[in-house]
Amino acid sequence: MKVLVQRVSQASVAVGGEVVGRIGLGLVGLVGVAQGDAEEDARYLVEKTVNLRVFPDEAGKFNRSLVDVGGGLLLVSQFTLISDTRKGRRPSFIEAAGPAEAEALFNRFVDLARASGLKVETGRFQQHMLVEIHNDGPVTILLDSRAR
Repeated sequence: MKVLVQRVSQASVAVGGEVVGRIGLGLVGLVGVAQGDAEEDARYLVEKTVNLRVFPDEAGKFNRSLVDVGGGLLLVSQFTLISDTRKGRRPSFIEAAGPAEAEALFNRFVDLARASGLKVETGRFQQHMLVEIHNDGPVTILLDSRAR
């Protein structure tokens, strides 16, 4: 399981012209589920995401987490994170979990994130989405549950 985390001043996700999720200061998490991922992967990455110290303190150092600043979390399922680009020019998604497995684990990830007490918004699974991200910094970090 992978989460591409971006620190944002604001972000939103729209489906069919309708905004379905919006946050102010916080993090956007683009979430990819691979075959064989389990709840343990989701728990690990939720913990990492909400406690990742990427917000500045008074001295401008990365010492505050999403929990510390009380920011929002916008989660968007993105199977393309589980791509293999080693051969050819077209990415392969053969290692991505199937839709039913991925949706169940993505939803569990969302539930675990909400249990942290943060405001959590989402896109819509397996829908074409327009994600507007105001990446602050820019700060972008890839978290991978298999790289522990």
